[in-house]
Amino acid sequence: MISFVVKRALAAFAALSLTSAAFAQDFPKHPITMIVPFAAGGTSDVIARTVAEQMGVALGQSIVIENVAGAGGSTALARASRAEPDGYTIAIGNAGTNAATYTIYPKLPFTPDSFAPIGMVAKTFGIIAIRKDFPAKDLKEFIAYAKANPGKINLGHAGVGSSNYLICKSFVTAAGVDATLVGYRGASPALTDAIGSQIDGVCDAAASVSQSINEKLVRGLVVGSTVRLTTLPDLPTSAEAGLPEFEAQGWNGLFAPKGTPPAIIAKLNAAARTAVETDAVKKRFADLSTVAPDPDEHTPEVLQKLVTRDVEKYRKMLADDAK
Repeated sequence: MISFVVKRALAAFAALSLTSAAFAQDFPKHPITMIVPFAAGGTSDVIARTVAEQMGVALGQSIVIENVAGAGGSTALARASRAEPDGYTIAIGNAGTNAATYTIYPKLPFTPDSFAPIGMVAKTFGIIAIRKDFPAKDLKEFIAYAKANPGKINLGHAGVGSSNYLICKSFVTAAGVDATLVGYRGASPALTDAIGSQIDGVCDAAASVSQSINEKLVRGLVVGSTVRLTTLPDLPTSAEAGLPEFEAQGWNGLFAPKGTPPAIIAKLNAAARTAVETDAVKKRFADLSTVAPDPDEHTPEVLQKLVTRDVEKYRKMLADDAK
């Protein structure tokens, strides 16, 4: 026989499940806030705004973007982790903010377990671009110049711990060069300084730098991909440029605070899946050289596996950067 205590526990669990389901059925009743861990204009921001607009259509409520820059995204993630787990505050993250940051900033007020994954929304491609007047015409000459001038080349990124920072680290490691990595509060201000020749170049994602390359405001050197991008057909892949070790394919995913009801997570996941399959998002992603997840990559479980994998990957790569 089932004991009285067990019966009460089962009854309580059933009641909680019914309450959660009922809450999810009415969700959302008002606008949702999506926290972007960087300044406006960067890769994560552009992807977030593109996806959020169509998610809002699917949910019947607007999704308001809140840019919270600082500390490579950890300031924003700290805020997201403290939010009420009711689905009304979510965050977009990447391998930098949700994996590498735990090695770079080991005393963070949150852990990977502080978040409930909603789903991956985009796959991105890292690019190295330089100021248009830099004295090197291709990657081979750039690396030779860097080796002849150790520490003198400076490359901008969106802050230590950001995905752009990881692009920088992957590049300098693969190239075997000593370059000064300059952190900004987002990709956009770094790119602005590269356009103005205040820095030598940037490590960035195609989503935010491809337009500037096409407009010849900066010069693309290489994309860390196995195939050329349709928006930048003249930009060589790392293998074509002679540096196959440089790999920079990343991801963006949505996260909610731990404890967000599974029914709410499911509703947000469904809206995100619907969003990235719309013609509007597909067209915008194509313009940005960004790719939507494959049909089997939309689940929270896939995003959780990416986080777990990359936490370990960057723990090994960035051990010397830990503070």
